[in-house]
Amino acid sequence: MPDYKLMAKQIESLAEIDSGFIPLLSNASAILNEGLERINWVGFYLMDNGSLLLGPFQGKAACVRIEVGMGVCGSAVKEGRVLRVQDVHDFPGHIACDSASQSEIVLPIRSGGKIVGVLDIDSPETGRFSEDDEKGLMMVTAAIESAADFSRLRT
Repeated sequence: MPDYKLMAKQIESLAEIDSGFIPLLSNASAILNEGLERINWVGFYLMDNGSLLLGPFQGKAACVRIEVGMGVCGSAVKEGRVLRVQDVHDFPGHIACDSASQSEIVLPIRSGGKIVGVLDIDSPETGRFSEDDEKGLMMVTAAIESAADFSRLRT
């Protein structure tokens, strides 16, 4: 089981150096990539003028812009909740940036009461993400929400 508490603490510690969202999310994606097994992509999409724009990530090249309500990321924003998809092929409108991805979890990130982006993690294994992963990743996103300065984001 990944040490989600440690990952959250590492992110909080890095925010003490610089709380700007770009360096913090860049390091957060690296921390998650190192700390999670059996994933093929981890990163962030950030709200930019009404749609999601690719942010810091680890993995293969990815979709640059996703409209709210489209795919798992856009649906998580529209619904305002975590989406844990055991088989992306069963998700209507799934956007396949990497054909190797089989399961996905997307967690909204909030600042000032509104969604400013999402944490998106893909796995090449069907059913990779459990309820325990969801709870642990919610600790990570809570650390990001409390530590990151999103004031320069163009929502």
